[in-house]
Amino acid sequence: MSPRTSRKGPSRSIEASEQEEAQSSSQAEEQSSEAEASGDDDDALAPNDEELIEAQAEVVEESVQPRSKAATPAPSEDSSHALARFDPLQAYLREIQRHSLLTPDEEHSLATRYTETGDVEAAARLVTSNLRLVVKIAYEYRRAYRNIMDLIQEGNIGLMQAVKKFDPSRGVKLSSYAAWWIRAYILRFILNNWRLVKLGTTQAQRKLFFNLNKEKARLSALGIEPTSLEIANRLQVEESEVVEMDKRLSSGEASLDAPVGDNDGRPISRVEMMASPDRRQDVMLADDQYHAMVRERLDAFRTRLRNEKDIAIFEERLLAAEPKTLQEIGERFGISRERVRQLEARLTKQLREYLQEELGDAVDAG
Repeated sequence: MSPRTSRKGPSRSIEASEQEEAQSSSQAEEQSSEAEASGDDDDALAPNDEELIEAQAEVVEESVQPRSKAATPAPSEDSSHALARFDPLQAYLREIQRHSLLTPDEEHSLATRYTETGDVEAAARLVTSNLRLVVKIAYEYRRAYRNIMDLIQEGNIGLMQAVKKFDPSRGVKLSSYAAWWIRAYILRFILNNWRLVKLGTTQAQRKLFFNLNKEKARLSALGIEPTSLEIANRLQVEESEVVEMDKRLSSGEASLDAPVGDNDGRPISRVEMMASPDRRQDVMLADDQYHAMVRERLDAFRTRLRNEKDIAIFEERLLAAEPKTLQEIGERFGISRERVRQLEARLTKQLREYLQEELGDAVDAG
């Protein structure tokens, strides 16, 4: 008797799972009939779309298959206490099915109440009734990002923003208006999290990020060579931006701190081997030393001057960041502009001869 009872155990569990699936399918049919009765003429944005049902079916199949395989061997007495694998997506799909859809009149009434009074409960009802729409739109981008729960989460944020900005007096359905907000938040999340370094920051780069590969495939299917110029003309962007985005998409990420070699047992990172866009360190050091030497010689030349006019011309004309005019210095000492120019030329010649004696060929090189 015990073997027969043990065989009935798994069959009953399978029957129970089939009943659960039948109940979930009947609930989906009831909700789809409710959506049809509500007069929803926007089939592209209907929450009970076939893609959502297919997504739920895939999740149910993945969760049911391990149970059926585990039921084939003879179960032990403690099989009822075994732990089942928890699928967050399946649990979320079951949770959002608890929230019924709204009729057009109910939606307009709740949206008007939230707009006029700011009723939080009305806004929450509008959000929860459109959660299936978020799943449907997020499921379209399941190949662009692996974790669909992250896409659903970002889409829910876009849905809440849509409810906040929605104006029921314009005669537009909330689902039609919210779809743009949901897609915008999902696309922004994919773009910001596709890689560690953002691939697109401008409008043209975002357009190329989502359409470059698709445009290449379309042109190849038409027998047209997908050159950068042809793609730029079709997408209305610059050719240089097409070339730059193509390089970004084709190349992978590389950490600058990743070790690529060793020097006497010390690991060398990639950033240490990269060429600096600035001048070389030895050239910069030589220039700093040269400027320090010239500054010392200029201070020494300044101490050799005894004439007040020469000192003023040296400090206010030759060394000043904003030199004074010849007229200003001439009015200060009561001489003409031409006399100031002559004194400046003589002083400049003396300074050059002094630096030539002190620094030699370094004056001509500098």
